[in-house]
Amino acid sequence: MSAPAVTAVQVSSAQSHSHGVTFGEAFRVWSRVAALSFGGPAGQIAVMHRILVEEKRWIGDQRFLHALNYCMLLPGPEAQQLATYIGWLMHRTAGGLLAGVLFVLPGIVSILALSIVYAVFGKVGIVSALFFGLKAAVLAVVLQAVVRIGSKALKNRSLVALAGAAFVAIFFFGIPFPIIVLTAGVIGFIGGRAGVSAFQVGGGHGSSSGGKEVADSETLLGEELPDHARPTVTRALRVSAFCLALWLIPVAALLATLGSGNVFSQIAVFFSTMAVVTFGGAYAVLAYVAQQAVETYGWLAPGEMLDGLGMAETTPGPLIMVLQFVGFMGAFRDPGPLPPLIAGTLGGLLATWVTFVPCFLFIFLGAPFIEILRGNQALHGALSAITAAVVGVVLNLAVWFAVHTLFRETWPVRGYGFSFDAPVPASLEPFALLLSIATAVAMFQFKAGMIPTLATSSGAGILLYLARAI
Repeated sequence: MSAPAVTAVQVSSAQSHSHGVTFGEAFRVWSRVAALSFGGPAGQIAVMHRILVEEKRWIGDQRFLHALNYCMLLPGPEAQQLATYIGWLMHRTAGGLLAGVLFVLPGIVSILALSIVYAVFGKVGIVSALFFGLKAAVLAVVLQAVVRIGSKALKNRSLVALAGAAFVAIFFFGIPFPIIVLTAGVIGFIGGRAGVSAFQVGGGHGSSSGGKEVADSETLLGEELPDHARPTVTRALRVSAFCLALWLIPVAALLATLGSGNVFSQIAVFFSTMAVVTFGGAYAVLAYVAQQAVETYGWLAPGEMLDGLGMAETTPGPLIMVLQFVGFMGAFRDPGPLPPLIAGTLGGLLATWVTFVPCFLFIFLGAPFIEILRGNQALHGALSAITAAVVGVVLNLAVWFAVHTLFRETWPVRGYGFSFDAPVPASLEPFALLLSIATAVAMFQFKAGMIPTLATSSGAGILLYLARAI
């Protein structure tokens, strides 16, 4: 489909709020984006670019990349935040809420349904076999993410060195991810400000299909700053107060009424903390959450975290929706006086609430200030360095998942400041290894799609169960 022509009248009107896109049309477009939001952040960002930039021409390539760059610097799911940002640009706060909520709504419904099925039937025969196959395929998906992000981010030796240092720091020495990403951001910011060439590389998951760039001046929004996007202190304080109240009042109420040891209080506090300290997109978030949920809180077993990631990979919405599954299982297994399924549902929705409300705060508060900084080289430098560090963290996630999927047992290695879990060779799962290799070959060599690959691997798990091989 060719992109619709943008007339001079439309471009002129884009400089006011009446850019020609009605709220009803925005609802239809964002619903379409949400329905097609498979494939993790790279796929979701590509879908938004194709629809919003190439097809609808709401905004141009440079404005799209500028918004993406800011979202990559934020904690939380960058694709959902990008949708919120663009929705806000087009239709003020109501547009941001529309885009952000619609982006996650299909995932909320899907993950809730799958969590209930998993909690009730997950350990029963054929269902367990399905997830056995799914886990093996997810490893290939995560490895593909490492290659995909790395190929776009690591354009020189300095950025490769940053990625390697990030992997060593988090995998072998357990340095918290916020420290890693903030350090990388500072290095990139200073390098970009000083004009160091190594930090002038563009970042992100890629936005262009390789065709002619869509100029901001040729779009409905235009290249001027909309009136509602001009930052003011009054507006910033009002937005902050409202979003913080929505986010923190429920957390405070749970702590006051149930105490800090209650599972709902733990879910509220833990995922609220994750919302502000986990940077770099879904894969980077999951590396930290998986370790905490499994090793600190005991809400899940390592294999179950992979099951949840498989659910998120096969449903629309951000991969970070796996946190809803984590909250569900944590409350399901410690329901208190509530029926387990009711407790699990509330726990999952609570995890989702405290994960996503801060995302709206970050966009509505920060986007006006970011809009006036378009073209700032220091921000581009920070983005390049942070994206490089994220490659190392995603590699850490891939290794961690591989160890816990392919081996039944691990043993702790400690000494000289480092600490990691090494696999026990005798506990290797041969069929899991074979499925992982097969799915990796399918995705890397034969360019098989993610959904068909996940479905095939899940089917293979069922066949192995029926053949009594697992």
